[in-house]
Amino acid sequence: VWRDTPAEKRANALLKAADLLEEKTGVLVGILQSEAKKTVFDAIAEIREAVDFCRYYAAEGVQKFAADGDILKGPTGERNSLRLVGRGTFVAISPWNFPLAIFLGQVAAAVMAGNCVIAKPAEQTPYIARIAVDILHLAGVPKDVVQMIEGDGAVGAELVAHPDVAGVVF
Repeated sequence: VWRDTPAEKRANALLKAADLLEEKTGVLVGILQSEAKKTVFDAIAEIREAVDFCRYYAAEGVQKFAADGDILKGPTGERNSLRLVGRGTFVAISPWNFPLAIFLGQVAAAVMAGNCVIAKPAEQTPYIARIAVDILHLAGVPKDVVQMIEGDGAVGAELVAHPDVAGVVF
């Protein structure tokens, strides 16, 4: 189970994904231009934002999801700690206008928190989302942790309504 994977390993996968995004900037710019009709400058900015999301959630996650948790002060000498853990399966539905940055930001946050993700990109921009998911898998995020489904709003509504879904990011 991904939430039982140490936070450092989850963070390392996101950091590797950020590096891969940077390595594939040329290809990603082309896809963002053809599929999302981005200008070169907008495409580069979006890639940079996606990289920043991966690195940000990796850094925050190592602190927030440490195995020992945060030690809380107890008035009577007992030891209390606050430990954050993943909740289960999240659905991430992203918009067409930022098909890489928002898509990866949502997925990276949920993954770093120890959740599995069913990602549903906007129906207008599934190819860039597929590349992003492939990059996550190549970076070390298991294929059963992040999965992608294509479709229109009706597909998203079905996913959101499913009783086994622990959370939704939109």
